[in-house]
Amino acid sequence: MPQLIEPDLKIVRELQAAGGGDLKNCFQCATCSTVCNLTPDHKPFPRKEMIYAQWGMLDKLVASPDVWLCYQCNDCSVHCPRGARPGDVLAAVRSHVYKNFAFPSFMGKALIEPKALPALLLVPAVIMALLIFWSAPRAVDGSFVFMQASQPIDFNIFMPHSTVDAFFVAGNILIFLFAAIGFTRFWKKLKSATGDETQMSFIEATKETVEEIISHRRFFECDENKTRSWAHILVLAGFVGAMVTTGLVLLLVFLPHYMHLLGMESMNSFFEVPINLWHPVKILGALSGVLMLIGTIWLIVRRYNEPDKVGASGYADNLFLWILFLTALTGMMSWTIRVADIAWFAYLSYYIHLVLVYFLLWYMPYSKFAHMIYRTLALIRAKQTGRMEKMI
Repeated sequence: MPQLIEPDLKIVRELQAAGGGDLKNCFQCATCSTVCNLTPDHKPFPRKEMIYAQWGMLDKLVASPDVWLCYQCNDCSVHCPRGARPGDVLAAVRSHVYKNFAFPSFMGKALIEPKALPALLLVPAVIMALLIFWSAPRAVDGSFVFMQASQPIDFNIFMPHSTVDAFFVAGNILIFLFAAIGFTRFWKKLKSATGDETQMSFIEATKETVEEIISHRRFFECDENKTRSWAHILVLAGFVGAMVTTGLVLLLVFLPHYMHLLGMESMNSFFEVPINLWHPVKILGALSGVLMLIGTIWLIVRRYNEPDKVGASGYADNLFLWILFLTALTGMMSWTIRVADIAWFAYLSYYIHLVLVYFLLWYMPYSKFAHMIYRTLALIRAKQTGRMEKMI
């Protein structure tokens, strides 16, 4: 059936600016779909997505789970005879998805604009500084206790843990509500594009998707960019480990402490802070930080040393990777410098670390950080509709 196509040049320009600068070189030879180890046999990607991108057909792109079945192996880009770099184009499309479904919408635009970065960093930096000024304990003369030379290094007297926890919980609740709006919009778009017929339940599809994410099976199907799989595993393991560490400290230390203050005298923290250097929770946190550092450094080095294989990632990809690296770095610095007993440096590192942590969390729905949810939802829908059953 004939279809009227109205090119959207604005979308084309935005995709080019986000990393798909060579998309107009494509002349539809289908080499990209032929060499891809991940694409289904029926209506394979990324050939059709290159057509949609060249014509600025945004509705087709943002509603297609195929955009997320691509892991940017860049086998297609390496073998493209025209240098159109389909892998980079699909990465640019994914960046556009964050913007398209963002709530509020201006935040989606801000996270893909380099000129907005100073303001985005300034917000958590000012908030953290004000919290320190407002909540850090003071001596009798009005000076901050943490500034006294005789005082041992204790991050609790620099930024009280109760203050950090309050903003962590309150901020995350608000952000998750905003994120849920965007993710719900995306899910509805996926369903409208894939139809109502499904081959498995949401729960079954979710279980298979989680198993696939943990195993990284699809990552290892890549040829040109296979080593990226291991780096990605290290980053994921480090991030999950850091989350578990934070959760254990909250569950075993701070929640019992707060409940004790509320009158539940029987509730006591399972261990005291600062945590002993050889405590299992401390070891888990340190190991997680090391894994994140190794993984992010590996990805960054390859990105600059092997651009043809890795892909010329756009601003959103690079921003997320660097913020993740700096978060891990400052977290490890805060710990090691405190052990080295250099007070001013330890507090500065901890302050920067908190700013970066809140940058990651508060801007999660609008940055590449959100790809964990968007990709997971797309994979679930693809499994539900049988879109992945013919994959190698």
